[in-house]
Amino acid sequence: MTLFGQEHVERYQATDGEEGHIWREGSTILLLTTQGRKTGNPTTTPLIYDLDGENPVIVASKGGAPEHPGWYRNILKNPHVNVQIKGEKFHAHPRTAEGEERERLWKQMNKMWPHYDEYQTKTDREIPVVVLERAHH
Repeated sequence: MTLFGQEHVERYQATDGEEGHIWREGSTILLLTTQGRKTGNPTTTPLIYDLDGENPVIVASKGGAPEHPGWYRNILKNPHVNVQIKGEKFHAHPRTAEGEERERLWKQMNKMWPHYDEYQTKTDREIPVVVLERAHH
């Protein structure tokens, strides 16, 4: 069974990622909760991630669509998010990687999910690579 969308979120939350952390082709999934840029309501999205040190890295690919995904537009407006990886929940400050860091992380993320390079060929926008820096209170 491949989880997707809201069902994926609910199973992941109910099982602390026992169901839903490992996804297609061995990729790993976190849950990103952002505040809606129009509604102000929290929205939780399951996203492929890999770690760079202690910080998760995600990609705003939307399968190569011409516009950025909603969650990315949300974090541009409100850069405070909640992250869940398995049973661990924490606040993070997202930032878009640039230059050499982006190149390095793009290669790393393509090892996790080899379709990102293909998605990039479908769109004129540079697909953002986002580092979720853990907020240390």
